[in-house]
Formats: sequence, C-alpha cells, structure tokens
Amino acid sequence: MNGQELVEAVRDGRATQLDRLGSDKYLVAATGADLERAPVLRTVAESAASGRDTFGAWADEGVGDPATAFGTAAEREADHFDRVVDSLAALPNDDADAADVIDAADDPLHDVLADCDGTVERLAAAFVGRPLVADRTRLQVVNFFVNEADERRAELARDLRADSGDRLDEGVELLDAACGSDDDWERARRAAERVVGAAYGAYVDALEAMGVDPKPVC
Repeated sequence: MNGQELVEAVRDGRATQLDRLGSDKYLVAATGADLERAPVLRTVAESAASGRDTFGAWADEGVGDPATAFGTAAEREADHFDRVVDSLAALPNDDADAADVIDAADDPLHDVLADCDGTVERLAAAFVGRPLVADRTRLQVVNFFVNEADERRAELARDLRADSGDRLDEGVELLDAACGSDDDWERARRAAERVVGAAYGAYVDALEAMGVDPKPVC
C-alpha cells in the first residue's frame, strides 16, 4: 500500500458515513438544530481549537519531519481559529468575547485524536481521517452561508475546506515516508477510520437525541 491507496481505502471503506456527514442534516446535528450564523461558526472554531491544541502537543512530543508537519498544521489551525473568531465577533449583537465560549474539548473529534498513539497513527488521523471529515462537513458550512447570502463567510468556509485537500496531499507524502511495513499501513488505516467513525457517531447520537433519523430519506 501507499499513501494515495490508503486515502482511497478509507474513503471507500467509510463512504456511507462520509456521505451522511456531508448531508444537510450535518449542521442540524452539530448545532443542536440552532441554525443561526453564530452556532455554525462556533462549531468551526471548536474544530480549529482542537486541531491547534492537539497538533501543537504532538509537534512538541515528536521529532523530524512528522513533528515539523504537526507544528505547521497547528499554526494553520490557529490561523483558522483566529479568522473564524473574528468573523463570529463581527456578527451583529454577538458577544464581543466570543472566543471565551469556545472549548476545544467540544469538538467531536477531540478525544479520538487525543487517544492516537504513535507517529503513524497520528499522521493518519491528522492528515487523512480528519481532512476527509472536514471536506464533507465544511461543504455544508459553505452551503449554509451561501443560503444566508453571506458571501464573505461562505468564502471563509471555502478557504477552510480547501485546506482539507491540501492536508490530504501532505498526508500521502508523510505516510509514504513513515510507513515501512504492512503493519504500519494497517495501523494507519485503522486510525483514519476511527476518526471518521467518531465524527459519524457524534452525528448519529446528536440526531437521534432530537428524534431525527440519521439515515437519508430516499
């Protein structure tokens, strides 16, 4: 296996879950059905805060190219967080201290990322599983702001979604360098799939708590 084959294996193996995470029910689940601009932005900020904190810690613990990659990823997430919080604070009648209510631990992927142990697993979680989830979920954030006729925030969401594709490309190269055996690739696949599974599990739990069927209506 190689990095690109891993991405495709995870994408194919978790296709149903990723498709549902990209449905119009995603923001219902993520915001508790509070479909206003501030709650939507807060979900994005929570994700960025989680990535910033987790990847920063991994950079401090690691060495070599993976540590550098995690450090760069943490910096990008910090930039995302700042941009989203600025956008949140600019909303009419919103709290000026919006960042104070944002907790990285509220991100549904925070715990599964924190539980990753070892360079291969962390690379796969950060650069494959999480970007695959973000690609689908950020599309719904883009669509939300397009429907709100808020082009400035829609463009911000597009920028953050585009970063997911860049992260996947980086992950292919990093995993090609880090994985030296079939066991390494298997650990990487399982780690990436756990991230997708955690995102989907949170989505299902939130919808079912509201009495909403997480399956699409055909």
